[in-house]
Amino acid sequence: MPENSTCSSASTCGKESCEGCPSANGGPKSFLEDLNEFSSVKKVIGIVSGKGGVGKSYVAASLAVAMAKAGYKVGILDADITGPSIPKMFGVHGPAYGTEQGLMPIETKDGVKIMSLNLLVDDEEAPVVWRGPVIAGTVKQFWTDVCWGELDYMFVDMPPGTGDVPLTVFQSLPVDGIVVVTSPQELVQMIVKKAFNMAKMMDIPVLGVVENFSYLTCPDCGKKILIYGESHIDEVAKELGIPVFGKLPIRPEMAEAADKGEFFAKDNPELEAGVEILKNA
Repeated sequence: MPENSTCSSASTCGKESCEGCPSANGGPKSFLEDLNEFSSVKKVIGIVSGKGGVGKSYVAASLAVAMAKAGYKVGILDADITGPSIPKMFGVHGPAYGTEQGLMPIETKDGVKIMSLNLLVDDEEAPVVWRGPVIAGTVKQFWTDVCWGELDYMFVDMPPGTGDVPLTVFQSLPVDGIVVVTSPQELVQMIVKKAFNMAKMMDIPVLGVVENFSYLTCPDCGKKILIYGESHIDEVAKELGIPVFGKLPIRPEMAEAADKGEFFAKDNPELEAGVEILKNA
């Protein structure tokens, strides 16, 4: 056994030194970053998708609005650094300013706190041409350097896929669970499973799945039109053992509200089940 070792496996591993061993000194090193000292966040919920274009930011904003209207203190960390859309949806603009306590998020008129790269740049339409490590570092700074104050829920709107940013969020932030966003196409099974399996690899609970673009309601007869075909979300959710947060229809008025920066004025009653799950997360 190595001299002065505190490793529980030292007597059986056969090595002369504990240097470099992940089991030494109490186990693997944690990569969690410290939250800004003037902030308190009770729950961190990641919004993820296996591919782009499924309305992940739309779902993140919808859940944030629903929880805020239910009386909770809510913030949105826009981790989609190269494609930020959250500020426009809520009609907020920068520049964000800093104090001795840290960088201050922009607060909507309805009380949702937002931090996004678009609140820090001079030109909101300028492309962000950054490599992965810089993007990942920015996401961590949105956690460590932003004075969020007291939040009951922080929603992290992540870019699609299973790359640098989701990995950074899962490792650096104390994520309490994720919500997977998808669409009705048949390849939904593969898409959901990619995000689901990554979360499981990182030991992050999967709280549920949201199906966006589920149907369109005919304005004349009220019939549900399945533009993208039959839904497969129930069978996939059952197989993975996770609940369905909701099936969201295509609603042109929601897109119009987002374009006008008035997203808070709209409700998504189809997410009621998901909101109840979040309250108990």
